[in-house]
Amino acid sequence: MDYVEALTWLYGLESRGVRLGLDRMNAALYHVGIPRDALRVLHVAGTNGKGSACAFAESIAREAGIKVGRFSSPHLHRYVERVRIDGAPIGEREAAARLTQLRRTSETTPGFPRVTFFEFTTLLAMEAFIDHGCELVVLEVGLGGRLDSTNTIDTSASIITSIGFDHGQILGNTLEEIAYEKACIARPGVPLICGVDERPARDVISTHAQDVGAELALVGHAFEASEGFLRIGGRALVDVELGLAGAHQYANAACAVTAMLTLEPSLSDETLRRGLANARHPGRQETLSAAPEVVIDGAHNPAGCVAFARSLRAQSRPSGNTVLLFGAMRDKDHAAMLSAFDDVVDARIYAIPDMPRAVDLATLGSIRPGEIAKSVTAGLGKALALAGPRGKVVVCGSLFLVAEVRAQLLGLVQDPPIGM
Repeated sequence: MDYVEALTWLYGLESRGVRLGLDRMNAALYHVGIPRDALRVLHVAGTNGKGSACAFAESIAREAGIKVGRFSSPHLHRYVERVRIDGAPIGEREAAARLTQLRRTSETTPGFPRVTFFEFTTLLAMEAFIDHGCELVVLEVGLGGRLDSTNTIDTSASIITSIGFDHGQILGNTLEEIAYEKACIARPGVPLICGVDERPARDVISTHAQDVGAELALVGHAFEASEGFLRIGGRALVDVELGLAGAHQYANAACAVTAMLTLEPSLSDETLRRGLANARHPGRQETLSAAPEVVIDGAHNPAGCVAFARSLRAQSRPSGNTVLLFGAMRDKDHAAMLSAFDDVVDARIYAIPDMPRAVDLATLGSIRPGEIAKSVTAGLGKALALAGPRGKVVVCGSLFLVAEVRAQLLGLVQDPPIGM
């Protein structure tokens, strides 16, 4: 299969849906011949902030000269973004070749499980990291933790960045339930760095870590963070600059630094500083243009929107209009997300890519008044016009929306549309 053919086959597996569980992945690892303990792995979970923590850890590793692989999801523009070696996505030919072989193995091996889209992608990533000789893998959880396919891999350290409400129909409707799902990435004797300081979620994580014998490092005790400042044990970094925008990113940076020092205690302050300053995570409080200023953020749940709005409040208000371009999936708490921007924006435009999971935009308009656009292109045009050259456009609610806006404004190549 070529790249497009491989993606067509892979995306066709989405009809199998989100099916959490470890049995299929464990069986697939066995049939493909991928050992669970082949790599040194930093496993990262969290409702929000896990992608940023991964970006900081990856960047620190690169500054230290460590060959690092990174697995993340979802992608913004191209499938190959999910699997990176030293910051660069694997090539399309490599992805196609690996998917072709995985498909062949799955179709010709007796007893091979009905693996999902995400599980096949996890298999591809682990094969690539082994074949490329990665010395460290930063492995981002897809959903939850306990039953996520990444939780079949042996780990050397783990991070839980935050606990909040999201994916309630799968992970639970209380913070305690959600915290337990993520706490289950803890392993006996393996350091678990916990950035959660709110009870009762922190208590759930602490109790589970103690039950399994993980080495727990709690924020506020083993490490702490504030704007410009990090403390890890007895080691302090002041006047710290981050490559990712937003004061909340210092908490994610502290988790990443704590984990990296656990894995590599000899890392110098200078290496840590360079890694934090050079970290990049596209689509997260990223400024794309001026006149008007356009800022996109991957916030797609209430806590993410609150954090984004807090960062916007900390900035000087433009003389023109601040316009929110917003779209979301059906299963989100739209009222909580939209209310976060009540004192931040002057107008709202609603748009979303055409996809089955998207919310009916009229639902958003019934929560907070706004203009409904027929497409993302139309919505972006309306938002830019309403903001004017002295205004600001802020985009959030869905990574699918953020990706389309980013591609349009930066002229980026995206994967071809795949007929489902």
